[in-house]
Amino acid sequence: RAHAFPPSAAAAADAEVFWRACAAELDWFAPPLRAAPHTHARTHAPPGSGWFAGGILNTSHLCLDAHVAAGRGRLPALHWESPATGGARSLTFEELRDEVALLAGKLKALGVGKGDRVVCYLPMVAETPIAMLACARLGAVHSVVFGGFAPPELAARVDDARPKVVLTAAAGVENNRVLRYKPLVDAALRLATHAPSAVAVFPRDDLPPAEGAACDMKAGRDHWVGDLRGEPVGCTPVSSDDPLYVLYTSGTTGRPKGVVRANGGHAVALRWSMRDVMGMAPDRGDVYWAAADVGWAVGHSYGTYGPLLAGCATVVYEGKPLGTPDAGAWWRLVERHRVRGLFSAPTAFRALRRADPRGEHLAASDLSSLDNVFVAGERCDLATLEWLEGVLPRGVRARDQLWSTETGSPVAANPAGAPAHNQTHTSAHAHSNAHTHTHTRTHICAPGTRLPIKHGSAGVPMPGFDVRVLDDDGNELPAGVCGNLCLKLPLAPSCLTGIYGDEERFKATYLDRYPGFFNTHDSGYVDEDGYVWVEGRTDDIISVAAHRLSSVSLEEAAGSHADVAEAAVIGVPDEIKGEVPVAFVVTKEGVPEARREALGREVAARVRERVGPVAAMRAALVVPRLPKTRSGKVLRKAMRALAVSEAVTPVPSTIEDPASLDDIRAALDAARVGPWAEAKAARQAAN
Repeated sequence: RAHAFPPSAAAAADAEVFWRACAAELDWFAPPLRAAPHTHARTHAPPGSGWFAGGILNTSHLCLDAHVAAGRGRLPALHWESPATGGARSLTFEELRDEVALLAGKLKALGVGKGDRVVCYLPMVAETPIAMLACARLGAVHSVVFGGFAPPELAARVDDARPKVVLTAAAGVENNRVLRYKPLVDAALRLATHAPSAVAVFPRDDLPPAEGAACDMKAGRDHWVGDLRGEPVGCTPVSSDDPLYVLYTSGTTGRPKGVVRANGGHAVALRWSMRDVMGMAPDRGDVYWAAADVGWAVGHSYGTYGPLLAGCATVVYEGKPLGTPDAGAWWRLVERHRVRGLFSAPTAFRALRRADPRGEHLAASDLSSLDNVFVAGERCDLATLEWLEGVLPRGVRARDQLWSTETGSPVAANPAGAPAHNQTHTSAHAHSNAHTHTHTRTHICAPGTRLPIKHGSAGVPMPGFDVRVLDDDGNELPAGVCGNLCLKLPLAPSCLTGIYGDEERFKATYLDRYPGFFNTHDSGYVDEDGYVWVEGRTDDIISVAAHRLSSVSLEEAAGSHADVAEAAVIGVPDEIKGEVPVAFVVTKEGVPEARREALGREVAARVRERVGPVAAMRAALVVPRLPKTRSGKVLRKAMRALAVSEAVTPVPSTIEDPASLDDIRAALDAARVGPWAEAKAARQAAN
């Protein structure tokens, strides 16, 4: 299979040389004995573990202290803005280090130490990355929970992670609306079986005192962060395989999956990717903005750790692409902070395209600093990519990527490549504790050069990711043939090392279906040039504006309504959000037909209440029955096909009653839900 760059890191013989050279860029307390996992170890350990064995490090040190020690302490490290409140602050690496060290000391005084978990339920404020880095400083394991999740979802994560401390804020701002966080935490802890020993609360000085500094505080458990005692602390040494964080992603069983990320591989892979994939110049003060909530994988990898590991500044923004106040807000922020790389989900750019089709808001800002726009989280449509490149300054490219919470960095990308002005190759001489000197090139293409972009493709596989396409029986398919996108083991350094507390679930979810491979649960193909094309999901995860939601958790919320007997939720294509959830519910016996319309509204409200605003339903439709196999499995794939194209071809051979598909079709038609139903309604209106 042809590749657009030498796939050196995919081969075991080259992986050691490649990744050792990348690791030499970091300031280890003790350098690793080797880079790649031992071959024999791969059969006895999780396939994402074993990278950089023997290495001792601390991620907070690499993100902060190492830059200060190297004389870069006065370079900007973090810019925060909240357009709704007018709050803003910027921190240098030295200032950020000092705030992180102090918070780490306060957490230590609460009993947090190496290996302990800390749940962070925080809005998009500067304190969120500070909290993450403070945990890392102690060798503790943070678990950031997206602030849009309702108390039951937060409670489930508390029970799984069993944190010693919960960090939260008095309030956050969502779409210009103040959201009180502390009451949500209180409600979640009443639902949870696990009781953390302490809840530490950040005030919001940029909000009126009644909202930003007034909370019910439980005596003996709850503390204002400012009232906690503690002295600044140094960095706790950890090994490469010690966990940095647990980040929960949706699972098809309804129970959240805690993806575990190890310190060593994460640090090496992200620093490398900032240069060669994102095109940033390490240690030179470049500004990179991943416009994603820190509660999601992008916010971890490229909103916090990636830029700081590379000596770049990051941006934390408590706003939206629209409404705070207009479609020019993002571009003005790019101008203010001289952002060089911008990363977001297609949903955001679709919204900007709809509000500013000719790019008039964009043109009002000076975007001369911007080199690249990166898109990931869901498949980006060609029209949005072309719009971006049409309205952005000449030479700025829109680059699609494929990755996931599990992989931690791009599996495939249209890499920006090393900046032309950053010609130095990797050399271990920069670090006094490095025991070898090497001048191995770690660029995937020569500095200043670029690989061709194929819009619609996620790009070419990145080093460490050996992408294969398999049929349902596990046979490898030739170029151009669609199948199951899988990763040949071992996994790349940035990947998860397991599911927290559940090794069997890790194997069942990702490894058992195709022995020797990691199942991404994406479908697609690799073309003759080695470019990866993603066709969609193969599981029951719904991707709403790049937020992955479990259909089962949504169904559980819908089914909790007293009048609902059963429910099925699917993702229906949406021009702005990529997908939106649609519920099909079957009522219990005795529920009058006249209740149908009201019931649909009540079910939608119930899902929003139980799961959170991110799970806003497009519709909840009452149907007499759900399409099922003869063994009782709901045919969600067939339902999704009906929503897209009105027909299912062929009708599944295992279906119990083919007429049940007609019920789904009729409900979609009546509610004008789905592309064909919306188009049909538009034609009727035109006539």
